[in-house]
Amino acid sequence: MAVFNLLLVVFPFFCLSITSLAADTIRVNQSIRDGESETLISANGTFELGFFSPELSSNRYIGIWYKKLSPKKVVWVANRNNPINDTNGELLLAEQGNLILMNATKGTVWSTNSPSLATNPTAQLLDTGNLLVQGNGNGNVVWQSFDYPTDTFLPGMKLGINLVTGMNRKLTTWTSINDPSLGDYTFEIDPDGLPEIFLENDSKMVYRTGYWNGITFSGVIFLGPNNPVFTADFVSNEKEIYFKYELKNKSVLYRMGVTPDGTIERFICDDPARGWRPYFNVMLDTCDQYKICGAYGSCNIKNSPVCSCMKGFVPKDPNDWEKANWLHGCVRKVPLSCERGEDFLEYPGIKLPETRKAWYDRTIDLKQCKNRCLRNCSCTAFANLDVRDGGSGCILWFGDLIDIKEYEENGQTIYVRMAASEI
Repeated sequence: MAVFNLLLVVFPFFCLSITSLAADTIRVNQSIRDGESETLISANGTFELGFFSPELSSNRYIGIWYKKLSPKKVVWVANRNNPINDTNGELLLAEQGNLILMNATKGTVWSTNSPSLATNPTAQLLDTGNLLVQGNGNGNVVWQSFDYPTDTFLPGMKLGINLVTGMNRKLTTWTSINDPSLGDYTFEIDPDGLPEIFLENDSKMVYRTGYWNGITFSGVIFLGPNNPVFTADFVSNEKEIYFKYELKNKSVLYRMGVTPDGTIERFICDDPARGWRPYFNVMLDTCDQYKICGAYGSCNIKNSPVCSCMKGFVPKDPNDWEKANWLHGCVRKVPLSCERGEDFLEYPGIKLPETRKAWYDRTIDLKQCKNRCLRNCSCTAFANLDVRDGGSGCILWFGDLIDIKEYEENGQTIYVRMAASEI
């Protein structure tokens, strides 16, 4: 029986200790057959790969899950849009290094379809939950499941874009808990302006993390260096833009995922007796809803109502505002005229506005940033780019300021341009 390990990150409820002597690798012309109940299991027994059916479904899929978690929740699916309708499926490693999923008539249901060729290829399920296809002896990876995530973000996985190849590693929800086909929600990095991670529902923005400020995303304050569970890393250069995290304690199990209804969840298992438990859900309250207070509106969950206009601004539609419809946001009491005397009001402790249309410079300080904003009549606000060591770099906003949330602590400071009479 071929045994293969797999990655998991679905949302099981119990965590059990695991030991296994099963194989984690298949070689050329070896296969995993559904009717024989064959699987791969990673070296330390954490992950398993094989055929499965979702609850209340008879369709068959190749997937990866944590080996001994009950109930079984799958974190990666190969043929999510092309199920097999019987138990005659077979996953084969072909001579050139492609994994091929075949049905009963040997028709191809799914394939890795890698453009690279591998010499003496092997397919191996790692203890990270990553399924690798590589050339035997040279370690040349020609395909890996971490490049094609489904609804789960595992430690060591990159979420982001390879700007050279165009590969976009993003999460996409299941259609329902019984159907792993592509759902309505995606969780991915938008590279425009200053890159941020967005949750979208059929291309409609639902939530954003804020940009990376050198320590964390400005809207995800718990990712800082004092996090006891994992270290976070964000990379943005001419070749790639991505976010990843690594566990500090490898004995801990940790997973992040997006449910079919668009809920971003994080779970940790550090004690088998305690099982899975929630760990700092990303969307904490109503104020995390994208653009809930409209332009120049600020959201504070401790206020009632939660939305208010920033100082120097008034509701654009007072009647709707009184009805708790804040969609139209706020407008200036006194319009900007780009004349002498205009200056900036300081707003500390906030999640900085959306940065997709922002401009930034890593080399100048805050004073230079202010002067550059004043010289451009279209500039509406500025802030430090990096919050480390007292702050450095410059962000400039042009146009409306959107999606602002107030924090009691750990927020950032923005300087909003105002007419001279409003200072």
